[in-house]
Amino acid sequence: MTKIKRINPSMILFLILFLWFIVSFMIFPNIQIMKTIFFDKQTSAGESIQSILSSQRAMQGIKNSFILAVTLSITTTIVGILEVLFLEYFEIRFRKVINLAYMIPLIFGGVMVANGYIFTYGSKGFVTTSLLKIFPKMNPSWFSGYHAVIFLMTFACTSTYMIFFRNSFKGIDYQTVEAARGLGASNFKIIFQIILPTLKPIILTCTVLLFQTGLMAMSAPLMVGGRGFETISPLILTFTQRPSSRTLAAILSLFLGLIQLLLLYAIQRNERKGNFLSISKVSTRIKRTRIHNPFFNFIAHVLAYSFALINLIPFMTVILFSFTDIQAIASRKLYLNSFSLENYKMILTSESAYRPFLTSVFYATISSIIVVLLMLVVSHFVYKKRNKFTTILEMIIYTPWVFPGLMFALGLVITYSRPHMIVMNNILTGSLIIMLIAYIIVMMPNTFRFLKASFFAVNSSLEDAAKNLGAKPTYTFIKIVLPIVLPTVLAMLAINFNGKLSEYDLSVFLYNPIAKPIGVVIKNNSSTDAGIEGIALNFVYSVILMSINALIFFFVYADGKNTIKNLFKKER
Repeated sequence: MTKIKRINPSMILFLILFLWFIVSFMIFPNIQIMKTIFFDKQTSAGESIQSILSSQRAMQGIKNSFILAVTLSITTTIVGILEVLFLEYFEIRFRKVINLAYMIPLIFGGVMVANGYIFTYGSKGFVTTSLLKIFPKMNPSWFSGYHAVIFLMTFACTSTYMIFFRNSFKGIDYQTVEAARGLGASNFKIIFQIILPTLKPIILTCTVLLFQTGLMAMSAPLMVGGRGFETISPLILTFTQRPSSRTLAAILSLFLGLIQLLLLYAIQRNERKGNFLSISKVSTRIKRTRIHNPFFNFIAHVLAYSFALINLIPFMTVILFSFTDIQAIASRKLYLNSFSLENYKMILTSESAYRPFLTSVFYATISSIIVVLLMLVVSHFVYKKRNKFTTILEMIIYTPWVFPGLMFALGLVITYSRPHMIVMNNILTGSLIIMLIAYIIVMMPNTFRFLKASFFAVNSSLEDAAKNLGAKPTYTFIKIVLPIVLPTVLAMLAINFNGKLSEYDLSVFLYNPIAKPIGVVIKNNSSTDAGIEGIALNFVYSVILMSINALIFFFVYADGKNTIKNLFKKER
């Protein structure tokens, strides 16, 4: 009882409300999914599972998901490692240019990149229409199905290696590499016998994350794969839209959840093995080396430039056509007199055009602020009060890591399509608030983990000194603790906002028709039946979103604040 007395009444009230929130929107919907699967009055779980097993479309979707997951984890690992080697290990000409090109997936992803690839390589795409003039007998729908999805996702997912693997690569001690080179080891042996074994833990983690990404992919298979290459997530969306098939969607979601659980276990097991980075007492940064063999040097440069071009072509196509008129977009031809600002004027003057963007900005902003404020209080409480209650609370917060976001979305749809006492008999499905709730839930684990880690940098003696001087806990937190953890708080605000600005996977299940988010609008406008105005708006949406993403990336990852300060100092 003494521990409870130490908690002030306002914190007790906050915890009660927070527990109601996670029970209502995290635990209860998942229980309802289990209930739908195993205790449905109309069909039993066995019958539903049997109907999936007997459905050729469902079984093919599951098979396709595993094919995509395995292939993606291999292809992206190869491309990602090569890109890091071209930037950090080998001497490649125009390194700064290809560095920028390799960073494009960090700001150009999700439905935006799928839309860009469709306009570039689709049946009516910019590149395809140009190729048809040279090869009139070629299939205009060549960029669709499995090969198109794996090509798109391979390069779109290299951001995993650009962030995690590249940072670990920079931590390798060059003295080890230099010693091997002094013993006559070739670059090939150094890479495969020293560098890659040293970075084995991070490679395994990236591979598992890529497997998970491929297994649960939504936008790329839906927009590029078509009916010829359906995967689990688009099938869940299809089944969810039919009330009679929601049990099938629930079973497929549970299947994804079990796979997610196995992947989480694999990542944790990999982390427990420890870090094998070879760091000496006087660590020396990796120095780039020239490839002396002319043939291999030529191949390396061709690959490096090819990877850069693959990223650049859809990216530049979207930017250039965003500044052209409707006629240029319809004909897929660029002329000097076709450049115009009409598309951007449309965004500013047409309510139907700018409303989706404002909707997404609103949802991304509000959800980011709420989740950071919630997790700031909860993580500080868990950090300070280490007991069984906080341990259980922490495990519950990590629940969205165990189950896929689609399962949460489906759980919310099924649960709150009718009144429940837990939410005062309100029907939330189709409401404006349900998508906001889903955003908050899926952002909680990452936000909690990073904010909790930031409190380890706080010197507890400062808090004790303030307490001895009579300062109240709230005042101590605001004046002493918050300034120390503020960089992490701002980083999480930026990252969460960035991640939800063009979100599609959750939004497509939960959005209200009067408040369509921009991710759903981009996907709808990218279909072959969409009008030219819709395609033009997609380009403008993408450019604006990429600009916002680039600014956030600049300030969060590239230390933009200090970079700007240094520029002003040089001018003075």
